[in-house]
Amino acid sequence: MSNSAHERIIILDFGGQYAHLIASRIRREKVLAEIHNPDEVSVELLDKPEIKGIILSGGPQSVYADDSPNCDPAIFSLGKPVLGICYGHQFLSDRLGGTVSPGKHGKEYGRSEITHCQQCPLFNDIPRTSVFWMSHGDSVTKLAEGFETCASTPNCQQAAVWHPEKKLFGIQFHPEVTHSEFGIQLLKNFLDICDVSGDWTIEQYLEEQSAALKQQIGDRNVILFVSGGVDSTVCFTFLSQVLGPNRVKGLFVDTGLLRQGEVEYVEQSIRSIGADLTVLREAKTFIGNLREKTDPEEKRSIIGNTFLQVQRDYFKSHEINEDTILAQGTIYPDTIESGGSKNADKIKTHHNRVPEIQKLIDEGKVIEPVADLYKDEVRALGESLGLPHELVWRHPFPGPGLGVRILCSEGHSDTPLLQEIFEKRVYFPLPIKSVGVQGDFRTYRHPALLDTEGLSFDLEALEKYATELINKSDTINRVLYPLGFQSASPQSVQMKEATLTNDRITRLQVADHIVTSTLLEMDLYSDVWQFPTVLVPVTFDALGEDSIILRPVDSIDAMSATVGKLPQTFFSKVANKILQETDISAVFLDVTSKPPGTIEWE
Repeated sequence: MSNSAHERIIILDFGGQYAHLIASRIRREKVLAEIHNPDEVSVELLDKPEIKGIILSGGPQSVYADDSPNCDPAIFSLGKPVLGICYGHQFLSDRLGGTVSPGKHGKEYGRSEITHCQQCPLFNDIPRTSVFWMSHGDSVTKLAEGFETCASTPNCQQAAVWHPEKKLFGIQFHPEVTHSEFGIQLLKNFLDICDVSGDWTIEQYLEEQSAALKQQIGDRNVILFVSGGVDSTVCFTFLSQVLGPNRVKGLFVDTGLLRQGEVEYVEQSIRSIGADLTVLREAKTFIGNLREKTDPEEKRSIIGNTFLQVQRDYFKSHEINEDTILAQGTIYPDTIESGGSKNADKIKTHHNRVPEIQKLIDEGKVIEPVADLYKDEVRALGESLGLPHELVWRHPFPGPGLGVRILCSEGHSDTPLLQEIFEKRVYFPLPIKSVGVQGDFRTYRHPALLDTEGLSFDLEALEKYATELINKSDTINRVLYPLGFQSASPQSVQMKEATLTNDRITRLQVADHIVTSTLLEMDLYSDVWQFPTVLVPVTFDALGEDSIILRPVDSIDAMSATVGKLPQTFFSKVANKILQETDISAVFLDVTSKPPGTIEWE
């Protein structure tokens, strides 16, 4: 993707889960941002005139640890502006003679009020006191020579530091996440300090990537596995326009894990754009391979490897050889959440990043035309390619499908006297676990069911309340608001032994269809970015077979997200329909932002 003709900001990725989110924010300002591993990038590269600035990302380790990620400190003498974020801030201070120590107040996660000195250009056009997102355990406790403090919080004296002459800046907080009120403004200010003109657009990417693909593919034909989602649809259209429709064939796999009516919708929509599509009916294969499996990572791996086996069988039966190359619609978040960045902590394995597929990528047998783009950029590319609005702006759907929205359990547990638990505290940890991300680490913890007595249905307040509860606990990473029960006054909760069965798939398909059809009926579909519906093996008072969690989110690129602020009437209507038309025990609303929860539950 990189082109030396473009001005660039280089981001050194120290393993932060938000490193690629920084790049997304920078690129949205029409400045090309590139990610590099800090211990592999050369000072000679960074010294090139088109490199206008350097950003040091956050990371999960401590700078004083023996195995902490490192880079050549000579980059601080290049005369280019440098911005260190979280770990990057600590690394900057530590390597230039400052001191980093464990925080006196322990780990700090969540929103913090920051007050700046009004002199540092990094805070131009930002109120003197504003809210930014903190996520750290260590802090800078002694400044390096020539540095000054330019912002503080009640718990972090060196929340921001700068070296006025050398244009070196360090901030303990994360401006790239949506929870930071003026984070985008701060990053714009850094770009102003870097004196960039903004010379990169998605149209230029289209032109440059088209040329690169032609060279990479040569005379070979391409087979692309299509999911019907935005990423693979845009990828399919892109390849068809670059190579010609006769050289690109789409394979759509009916895994049995798709939404209600999804197979018919994908067939119709893909063929409506003139694409060559073949549907492979493989539901028995996928569901058979997943039978009796309960571990989320194992399920994802099985789904990815089954896709690979289906591909092999198809290639063998159709005598496809080295003249054909495989393509997939992988995008940036798929690789970073799978630990694709050298120093990153793995959040979850994406089905198109299992080891066998990664091996094919390394061997040059797989191309990923949009792997450098975020979801918002993929959509912009789709619009540039002339795709219909309803395809470009369709809600994202995970490649593994409902397989990662149906939680399984190999055990059984009963928790009686629910009300007595609520009398002792404001939430109850449900006897299941889901994936989350806190700081730069993966979490696998319980969701907390709120006692709603005294709580109003204010989604902004509930979202903030959820973050506060999670920050205070080391056992939960999500918070649920109850929307309805089969039981009039639930007294006990049971976790059932459950695997991925046809009955449970159908149960979730029906509930998911109720959600989508109600969004469309109430003209709310475009008011949220994505709306996962999750099935969990939990019942109350032994009524019903499973429970449903509604997970509406607002996002731009899937790297961070807030709770979708839909009206209470919508949630009431959906919950009532689900409880009336299915054998569901209870319906909940996930009021957790990302971070600390991920968008999907597995």
